[in-house]
Amino acid sequence: MASYYKLPTEERPGIGTGSAREIRRNGKIPANYYYHGEPNQNLAIDKKEFLHAVKSGQRVFECNINGETVYIMIKAAQYHPVTEEVMHVDLMRVRRDQKMTVSIPIVLEGESIGASEGGLITQATSTIEIECLPTDVPESLMADISTLELNSAMIAADLVLPADVSLVSPEDTTIVTCNPPKAEVEPEPELVEGEEGVEGEDGEQAEGETADGEGDSKKDSSGDSGQEESFKES
Repeated sequence: MASYYKLPTEERPGIGTGSAREIRRNGKIPANYYYHGEPNQNLAIDKKEFLHAVKSGQRVFECNINGETVYIMIKAAQYHPVTEEVMHVDLMRVRRDQKMTVSIPIVLEGESIGASEGGLITQATSTIEIECLPTDVPESLMADISTLELNSAMIAADLVLPADVSLVSPEDTTIVTCNPPKAEVEPEPELVEGEEGVEGEDGEQAEGETADGEGDSKKDSSGDSGQEESFKES
């Protein structure tokens, strides 16, 4: 028979923010215990005992609740945003002979072929849902990406699951991709404001000067001819 870490708990009489603060001041953690078909219970756990239980590496713990030996899992934990102190935990009762669905983190391992060719590795999914007995729940699932090539992806169906563990998430769930980096598009040179206007003014001025020049020539020509005619008459 498997041995389980014994996590001592005690009934928590009060509820609300004030009661929770008082419990924390006494070195304990407020907790909720629940199981399908049974009423929820407010409990308190010694902080040191809780941390020891977590560090034990086990996922299922033995507790004595209402004089009955039960087996629980830590379903969720709330942490202080600054100190990261455990503020509250949810305990869920499990049956050792009944399979359950849990979400397990995915850890990437290995260096992919595509990455060595300049590809970018992107983990699309960080957790995956599996079904197994409480005693078979793994800490995490390793995803070996060493054979992942450029322009390819690994899906949930490619994960190697431990014995007695089945996949619940869709098989086509994308776990990780390897794609080439996006090509950098060189920006088009910007036209300095006013350049076109300057050229236009110069062009107009040149045309004007040409026109004036032609006009002066005509005036000079007509003036010369008039002098010649007067000279002949005299």
